[in-house]
Amino acid sequence: MRRINGMVLACFLLVTLLGFYGCKSAKVSGDQEKVNTKELKAFVASMQEHEPAFRTFSARLNVDLQMGDKTVGSRVEFKLVKDSALQLSVQPFLGIEVFRMELTPDSVKVMDRMNKRYMAERYAALKEEWPIDFNFYNLQALFVHQLFLPGEQEVEGVHYDQFHLEREGAITRLHARDRMDLRYCFEANSDEQLLSTLITEGNGRYSLLWKYLSLESQPSVSWLFPLQMQVAFRDEGIRKGGMDIRFSRLQWNKALNMDFSIPAKYKRITFADVLKMIGGNQ
Repeated sequence: MRRINGMVLACFLLVTLLGFYGCKSAKVSGDQEKVNTKELKAFVASMQEHEPAFRTFSARLNVDLQMGDKTVGSRVEFKLVKDSALQLSVQPFLGIEVFRMELTPDSVKVMDRMNKRYMAERYAALKEEWPIDFNFYNLQALFVHQLFLPGEQEVEGVHYDQFHLEREGAITRLHARDRMDLRYCFEANSDEQLLSTLITEGNGRYSLLWKYLSLESQPSVSWLFPLQMQVAFRDEGIRKGGMDIRFSRLQWNKALNMDFSIPAKYKRITFADVLKMIGGNQ
């Protein structure tokens, strides 16, 4: 298995954050169907009771990233200050950092220590090309096993009627969509635990499936957390890439060092430069 390229990992997460690269849907006119029932509100509220309630979260990740027919892997240190900043430090051997990425509600920074280069972009500039509602808070929710509503910081009672509830045996699905007609499907089990989040383009061509596996109790906290996550990106039903993420050394509500100092001699590159790396162009 090849070592993970940190810039490619950054690009994969940015594509998740900004929408599916290269696909743009027509803006939807009119209001989407709204369901305002006692059953819907009770189910969403019960799901949220099972979600992590935290200030900070850190863990060691073992990540396998699949791009086409290639698989690369690495250890990644994960740190999150809720609603403020998410950091990933890629350490493929002997705990030596070769790459660091930081996402905040309004910007992204990546630092490539091997090649002494970095990227710093604001989402406002990137979203001129990808104008969708998915945001930092939604990506945070994917990593911490939470329900979310596209474009919102959190799901509150006033948002419940923006979901459509569907039951099939022991499985319950909550459906929502954003202004650009990306469809969101949250699947939960009979214990109101989130099993997966599916994001699909309006015409059904592109999809991103984020699955939660190995739900286990955590020391000193009251919630279950998935120790494995599987992410799959598909084009017309054919898997084009994805990630397998395994969590260990989880810590909740501990003080975190979130320093992100960039050496003065590092060369600045653009998001377009990072995109080229997916095709193997350095």
